[in-house]
Amino acid sequence: MDRATSLAGLALLTAFASGQAAGGELRDLHYGEAVFEAHQGRYFEALQRLDTELAQYHGLDEPSLDSLTPHLGSAEFSVGDFELNYRMHHRAGRAIQRVLEADVEDAVRNEAAYRLARIHFQKDQLEEALAALGRIRGDVPKAIRDDIEFLRANVYLAQGRAGAAVSALRDLPVGADLTGFAAYNLGIALLQDGQLAEAVEQLDEAGRIGSSDEATQGIRDKANLVLGSLLFELGQFDRAEQTLDRVRLEGPFSNQALLRAGWSEASVERFDRALVPWKLLLDRDQTDAAVQEALLAVPQAYASLDAHGRAALLFGQALESYGVQIERVDASIDSIRDGRFLEALVREEIRQSKDWVIRLRSLPESPETFYLMQLMASHDFQTALQNYLDLEDLRSKLLSWQSSFDAFEDVIRVRGEYYDPRLPEVDADFRELDARMRTRLEQRRHLATRLQGLLTAPQPELLATEEERVTSERLSALAAQLTNSGSPEALALLPRLARLQGVVTWQVRTQYHERLTAAHTHLAELVEHVDALAKQHHAFVRSRQAATHGYLGYDRQIEQLRKRVGTALARLDLVMGRQGHLIETVAVRELKGRRERLVSLQTQARYAVADSYDRAVGAQQIGQVQ
Repeated sequence: MDRATSLAGLALLTAFASGQAAGGELRDLHYGEAVFEAHQGRYFEALQRLDTELAQYHGLDEPSLDSLTPHLGSAEFSVGDFELNYRMHHRAGRAIQRVLEADVEDAVRNEAAYRLARIHFQKDQLEEALAALGRIRGDVPKAIRDDIEFLRANVYLAQGRAGAAVSALRDLPVGADLTGFAAYNLGIALLQDGQLAEAVEQLDEAGRIGSSDEATQGIRDKANLVLGSLLFELGQFDRAEQTLDRVRLEGPFSNQALLRAGWSEASVERFDRALVPWKLLLDRDQTDAAVQEALLAVPQAYASLDAHGRAALLFGQALESYGVQIERVDASIDSIRDGRFLEALVREEIRQSKDWVIRLRSLPESPETFYLMQLMASHDFQTALQNYLDLEDLRSKLLSWQSSFDAFEDVIRVRGEYYDPRLPEVDADFRELDARMRTRLEQRRHLATRLQGLLTAPQPELLATEEERVTSERLSALAAQLTNSGSPEALALLPRLARLQGVVTWQVRTQYHERLTAAHTHLAELVEHVDALAKQHHAFVRSRQAATHGYLGYDRQIEQLRKRVGTALARLDLVMGRQGHLIETVAVRELKGRRERLVSLQTQARYAVADSYDRAVGAQQIGQVQ
């Protein structure tokens, strides 16, 4: 089940990695950065960048001009993808649901339905998972065809519908990635369906699958262990021992397989052969439950072989080992209650390795981790633990953001110190320029209005040149003087002045259309210059506003953000405390169970020591008598 869950974890992300648009060209670097962060496994950072980019996009006046437009569909789908990988199942489900309701291609809709079904399955919402799988129709991406049916079979198994799971798994055309998992699940389904003989045969087949893949080898070992245990319970000890021998000695199930193989031999009283796997266990980590049981099984086998002296010695060693382990478990419980277990879990240098859970065993100051490997490998504990680690990462980010507010305030202060002494002088020059600009704009508007009026009501005198206006005015003034003098000589000059005035008037009136055309041409040229000036004016206004916006008005925003971060930290500390307490409680409960088992083994060893010494002494006395 876990294998199937992880198979399509980044299925769509791979398709979106190039920021596909027409021609597959990445046009928005912010979207590309989010995808890059996701490929590094930093889904929080990916969500942070992509959510910000989408929020800015939807707030634009003309979003169609933004570089994110060609990638919008992929970006909105990627949000759900990142949320799913960050285990934000509620939000991821809503995002994927929106895709299902949108007008998209069958392949995209079916991918979304499959991913939604996985979310429901992980949340144990089995009916909803089947409903989501039922929405898959039409073109199904080849990469997820097997995964869909495998998930359907897992849902049936979780519902207790073993027969339906058997049918689904038998009809499944298994690919290389699911070979071992499908075979093992089919065996379990047959076992749950009461088909014992077929279950044994299927588990045997799953236990013989050849593969170099580590995960497939692991599921093969598990199949052999389950089958060997089943055969042991059925009393088929020889076959059980042969099946358990197929489990790898270096695999995660090897200890249990060795222990069960020894009991298979012991059940048919082949104690000498039982000692072979059990003695292998004695050289392994004594915190393992199978090894601890072997410490008692080995001397019991020697006792059955009448080697009572050897048995008594080994029982004594087991008793001593149990005492040491009980003390270490007690120390581990105290260490967990003191908070050192959680401190070890959040160590960054440990978690940088993909095998960080195993590396915890190497921490000498964290002995409690020696006994919790099996617990920490369980799905429920891993989920709880990962939630705590995510909370710790989020807390680190919030603390980083909180400290960055001081840096922002320093930047704002430096900007203010730079602009405050300069802006008053700039503003004074701007006001003068603005006044001149408004005057020129008013003059241009007035000229445009006058010229427009001349098209409907011609007034040639308005287009006279300066020389013509001066000449006309001088002629009019001379005519008035001559008329007022009344002398015959003056009156004789009036016709000559009239002819000169007529020449000026003729020139003005006959050239009216050419002059009106030229006036419109010059006005158009003036408009170009005024528009250029207006652009410079607007550029200055924007620059002036940008300068002001660079350091004014941020105090309130920063204070609000500081309060929000502080509130979030307080809530986070509360949630982390509860989650940490839950983890510690589960760990302590596990250790207490281990302690009770060790005490039980210690008690058995204590009685066995006394009995072995009595038998050894009795055997010695019998030998002396003889």
